[in-house]
Amino acid sequence: MEGLPEPDQVIEIDLPKVAKSSLIVTILSLLLLTVVKMTIEKEFVFSITLWTIGIFIVGYIALIILHEFFHLFGFRVFANVPWKRMKVGVNLKMGVAYATTDKLMTNRAIRKALLLPFWLTGIIPALIALYIGSGVLLILSALLIGGAAGDFAMYKELKKLPDDSLIKDDPQLPKLYVYPSGTRGVS
Repeated sequence: MEGLPEPDQVIEIDLPKVAKSSLIVTILSLLLLTVVKMTIEKEFVFSITLWTIGIFIVGYIALIILHEFFHLFGFRVFANVPWKRMKVGVNLKMGVAYATTDKLMTNRAIRKALLLPFWLTGIIPALIALYIGSGVLLILSALLIGGAAGDFAMYKELKKLPDDSLIKDDPQLPKLYVYPSGTRGVS
C-alpha cells in the first residue's frame, strides 16, 4: 500500500466458501420467507410468465446496483469518505460486484457500511414482499440476503478487532488491510 506502513493484519475472504454460504443462506431465507408468506396468506400462488421473468431480471440487477450503492452510502455516512474517493464496479473474473475506496476507515464505520445493504436490499424488501404478497420480490430479497454472505464474512473477522482499528479495502481482491489507530498515510 503506497504511503502506508505494512498492515498489522490482512483479512482475506475465501470466495468459494462464501459462495457455499451464500447458497445455503439464500435457500434457508427463501424457505423461511415462503413459510411466513404461506402462514400469512394461507396459500402460495406463484405463476411464471414472461412478465414475471422480466420483472425478476430487472429487479435483480437493480437490487445488486442498490446493494453496492448502499456500501458507498455507508462509507460516506459512517466514515465520511468523499464520493470522489469511492469506486464501484463488477469483477467478471471473480463474478462479483464491488464497492471500494482508497481511504482508511475505522473498523466501526466499515462494519456499519458492510451491513447496510443487507438491511436495505434484503430485509426491507422481504418485509415489503410479505406485506404486498409479491412472490417475485420475496425471491429477490432471499437472493440479496444470501448475497450478503461475503459482507457477513468480513464483518465476522472485523468484529474481533478494536473499533478504532483502521481498515483499508483492497481495490481488486476480497481483502482488508488492518492498521492500528493513529496510522497515517493515504487518507
